[in-house]
Amino acid sequence: MRKHLGLYLVTDDQPHLLARTEAALKGGVTCVQLRLKKADSGFFLHQARKMAKLCRLYEVPFIINDRADIAHLSGADMLHIGQSDLPLTEARNIVGSDMPIGVSAATVEEAQRAEEEGAAYLGVGSLFPTATKADATPIPPEIVENIRCSVSLPIVLIGGINETTLTEAEPLVRTSADGIAVVSAILSASDPQLAATALRQRMDALLQPSPHQP
Repeated sequence: MRKHLGLYLVTDDQPHLLARTEAALKGGVTCVQLRLKKADSGFFLHQARKMAKLCRLYEVPFIINDRADIAHLSGADMLHIGQSDLPLTEARNIVGSDMPIGVSAATVEEAQRAEEEGAAYLGVGSLFPTATKADATPIPPEIVENIRCSVSLPIVLIGGINETTLTEAEPLVRTSADGIAVVSAILSASDPQLAATALRQRMDALLQPSPHQP
């Protein structure tokens, strides 16, 4: 699980999504989450099935945001749910016992509850202000560190992460994260493949074990 979370791409609702996502895959993103908050069910399912095929071609996990029914019907590899989405235990009834489910968490209590209920990983944030989710409230690094100490699940940091803010977040990534999730830093770039390549190289370096670790 952890090896697939290093550079976690979350999609937007903008045009030419498949083409931009394929460019990101060529650049080295390690998994793709389809997040279409404005789409109706039929369009979401149609896009999910096409995206699932694309991710299989590049051999990376394909994740559905929020919609357990779409995850089940599209053959997704994983589901990701937020605190206001369908509860994990209810989502499990739809996707079955084998599909890993990731959960968003912004507090120690949310993280611990997610682990107790069987979450596969945590999306922790928002780390920085982000235009992608206007109502997201940034959490301080200490909260991330406390979450890391309180659970054994893999942690993906999310929220406003780009080439610039990643520099600020590097110490936290090294100590408390297994990956970062990005949207516009890749998909809004003039060259998504190049942007993904640059971020992948930085994450590979950041996630290397310290030579002093056993």
